[in-house]
Amino acid sequence: MSHERYEMVVGLEVHVQLRTRTKAFCRCPASFGDPPNRNTCPVCLGLPGALPVLNERAVELAVRAALALGCTVHDRSVFARKNYFYPDLPKGYQISQFDDPLATRGSVTVRDGRVIGITRIHMEEDAGKSVHDRFPGFTAVDLNRAGIPLIEIVSEPDIRSAAEAGAYLKALREILVFSDVSDCSMEEGSLRVDANVSARLHGEGALHTRTEIKNLNSFANVERALEIEFSRHCAARDTGVAVVQQTMLYDAGADAVRPARDKEESHDYRYFPDPDLPPLVLAPGQRDAIRQSLPEFPAEKRARYVSAMGVAQADADVLTADRPVSAYFEAVVGAGAPGPVAANWVLGEVLAMRNGGAGDAAFVAPGRLAALIAMVRDATVSNTAAKAVYRTMLADPAEPARIAQRDALLQVGDSGAIERWVDEVFAENPAEAMRFAGGEARLQGVLVGLVMKKSKGRADPRRVSQVVSTRAAGR
Repeated sequence: MSHERYEMVVGLEVHVQLRTRTKAFCRCPASFGDPPNRNTCPVCLGLPGALPVLNERAVELAVRAALALGCTVHDRSVFARKNYFYPDLPKGYQISQFDDPLATRGSVTVRDGRVIGITRIHMEEDAGKSVHDRFPGFTAVDLNRAGIPLIEIVSEPDIRSAAEAGAYLKALREILVFSDVSDCSMEEGSLRVDANVSARLHGEGALHTRTEIKNLNSFANVERALEIEFSRHCAARDTGVAVVQQTMLYDAGADAVRPARDKEESHDYRYFPDPDLPPLVLAPGQRDAIRQSLPEFPAEKRARYVSAMGVAQADADVLTADRPVSAYFEAVVGAGAPGPVAANWVLGEVLAMRNGGAGDAAFVAPGRLAALIAMVRDATVSNTAAKAVYRTMLADPAEPARIAQRDALLQVGDSGAIERWVDEVFAENPAEAMRFAGGEARLQGVLVGLVMKKSKGRADPRRVSQVVSTRAAGR
């Protein structure tokens, strides 16, 4: 059996929870992590006589996402009832869109330049959550999530490998996060993926029977599940076994894909327009106003950081992976810091403190960090001392120059002081000093480091290096 004969064909359906305070058709909170079944009302419980009212903010965010992905947003779209039975769907149907979706025909460009088409984006509500591990032998239902607004982003079957599927999802997530449409947290379920996969011989144009792997909750799981299911399709083609159109589930613990049920077709859901919701008609000028409010997206930022600011490509990639980090970096550059140096500080000391427990307090006022960077450039403080000043700045509102002076961190260039520190280090480490004088050049860095430690980072390292060399030559 040779997989090289076959080409993977993948289309992804990505469900994204919109960043709203309340649900799609009622005023219940859309917050995550509350006690089970706390955020419910007659509307999201599907009680008789309860009528849905569309969340205007959800519409704005859905249009924002569609425009960010280059889609054609339609003036008129229609909500439909998608009928099926499941314990966490209290109404017995899901409010979604079918024949007349909000938007069609968009695209996402992945890092290697490949363009993945988007077929459609439609609005819908989320279902509740079945909980299988709370009570032994029973399945519990939490309806807090029922009714939270979603968009479903359906790609064209343009993806040709598991790695490309991962690249598409990462690019899609970047755009949605930078657009402030969703936090796209897979851990909290605000981004979930259904993957459709089939196999065909290289050069074939026709699509073959596909299977759908449901509810994948990490990019790694998407890639692994696609590899496993593609292998099964290839084996079936090699042996002449028909592939049945099914819905599959990926078991990460067992690293296996297994059938869940026969795959439903659209007619199985008996779609029809929701009689309780009129067609969604966008206000005149609404699309243009939202389009004008869209931010610069990560791919554009990366190109600008490299070309206009002189930032290394690898650093630009990391800076644009997080919207607050990107915004802070730009603010520091805007306050006067050179791009490459600002990138080093933000990706180094700032992120270390932010991820180490300081949180957003690590983002000291951009002008203060720019002033500290200028002090290093002017040799007012050493890089080591500047890091100490920065850590103090997190809790001290004083300007960095004042902190450095108060804490005796100003760089010392006085030859007499530096010579005394070098002499003390040579006296305390005679073996290393003799070996360096004898030609072991690598020990220069060790001795300079010891002098910097003795001076508490205040000594000018270039001057220290000169004095160490002079003292050694005189031995």
